[in-house]
Amino acid sequence: MPFQCQEVNIDFLNTASEKVVNVVEIKASPKAIFEIFEDAHAWTEWFQGITGVEWTSPKPFGVGTTRTVDLGAMKVWEHFFIWEKNKRFSFYFTQTKLPFVKALVEDYQLEAIDENTTRFTYTVAYDPSLPLRLSGPVGKAALRKTFGRAAKSLVSYMEKR
Repeated sequence: MPFQCQEVNIDFLNTASEKVVNVVEIKASPKAIFEIFEDAHAWTEWFQGITGVEWTSPKPFGVGTTRTVDLGAMKVWEHFFIWEKNKRFSFYFTQTKLPFVKALVEDYQLEAIDENTTRFTYTVAYDPSLPLRLSGPVGKAALRKTFGRAAKSLVSYMEKR
């Protein structure tokens, strides 16, 4: 049975009790990177821990799009509330299979540095639920490491393409 998460918006990036920001430079255009973001299978190749992605809304994707993401024993349901093609998207969790957060937002921003280089800013903000709070600094460190690894893995993935 899924656990409901709070509906939040972009302001949550500034009000959440926890926030992780990773910034990397990628040798690719924002358009090329955004194409990877729209490809359900590609997520399983570059984001360690993701075992499946299903877009539950038809293309073209935009504000209001939904998807589910399988993370092995964990599954999350997402609702996109910002969608700026080749620039930015943001979503919040609507439900999770395990109750580890009350609310979570992921914000993906792409900024062209030049025609072949993009600055990727990946921000995750969340309010932990009781199980994650009880894990203390260990749980926070694990999430911080996961999100940091994802940003670096995207750099490597794009370099191999």
